[in-house]
Amino acid sequence: MKKITSVIVLAMSMVTLDTVKAQSPQKVRQQNPYTLVYEGAVTKNEKGKVNIHPVKYKLNGIVIAAHVYTPANYNDNSKFPAIVVAHPNGGIKEQTAGLYAQRLAEAGYITIAADAAYQGASGGEPRHTDKPANRVEDIHGMADYITRYPGVDTNSLGVLGICGGGGYTLKAAQSDKRFKAVATLSMFNSGEVRRNGFQNSQVATIQERLQKATDAREQEAAGGKIIYAGVASITDEEIAKTSTDLYREGYEYYYRTHTHPNSTFLYTMSSMLDLMTWDATTNMDLINQPLLMMAGSKADTKYMTDEAFSKATNAKSKELFVIDGATHIQSYWKPEYVGQAVNKLLQFYKVNL
Repeated sequence: MKKITSVIVLAMSMVTLDTVKAQSPQKVRQQNPYTLVYEGAVTKNEKGKVNIHPVKYKLNGIVIAAHVYTPANYNDNSKFPAIVVAHPNGGIKEQTAGLYAQRLAEAGYITIAADAAYQGASGGEPRHTDKPANRVEDIHGMADYITRYPGVDTNSLGVLGICGGGGYTLKAAQSDKRFKAVATLSMFNSGEVRRNGFQNSQVATIQERLQKATDAREQEAAGGKIIYAGVASITDEEIAKTSTDLYREGYEYYYRTHTHPNSTFLYTMSSMLDLMTWDATTNMDLINQPLLMMAGSKADTKYMTDEAFSKATNAKSKELFVIDGATHIQSYWKPEYVGQAVNKLLQFYKVNL
């Protein structure tokens, strides 16, 4: 069995993967029977209300854990439009992806939010492998599953990608024409950031980091330790000293206010070989579906949405919706910003589905 070590970028220390699992899942389960960590989450299934259905299915031999949300008037003899929701980097279905899936279900859509393969409650080894091809395939896989779910109108399928899930959604929609309407929220171009650094802050070290990823893969292939990049844990002081809104508020969200034992900022160092040579905005001209891209006016990630939006030259229609006052992470949970995003999504899906 391969041994595991982690390279923690912020704390500059070595930890084992067990550190990520230090928080007891029991604490989360006590708060919600489905371990949902967002405000207003479903706590039990009742007739005449939105219901949640934990499901599992196989995708390329890997067991995927997902939640299907059905609307209050659901019955499997009718036909409902459906939405696939792709979660952020480091996120899982119990966090903001679940919040948006539930809010859309409250408006009459059948929705699905699944943990990415190798992450969360889904299977796959090594854990926290984070390759773009896998994340894109996860979105195709959610479409496979939900279009066969009782009561789904297969001709009325939309998709919503949040953060990293937004970048992967753009890529999935380029080829998967089952998606009749494509939306993103706080889109994050994982390849661009892993390659150039956030806000292009690491362009000078691209080759050095590619070499580290190469060395990590070579070590794995030889049966050695799996090296992890990212952040496994963080102190309040370190959070306070983080200069960018994205990462400071992200640490607060994932490690303080909306923490979940299945969520982590770790990813295998060898995944960088794939991440650093990938870009969400290549072939954007292949998107011919209606496109809605949403980002906060104060989001320090908005430049990625702007770049991708400008390249969507063949979209049937396209709109850039700016959420006034919101940062990237605030669009995940803050009621006034979530409300704006959901209302816009409902307008968009009503017209295009």
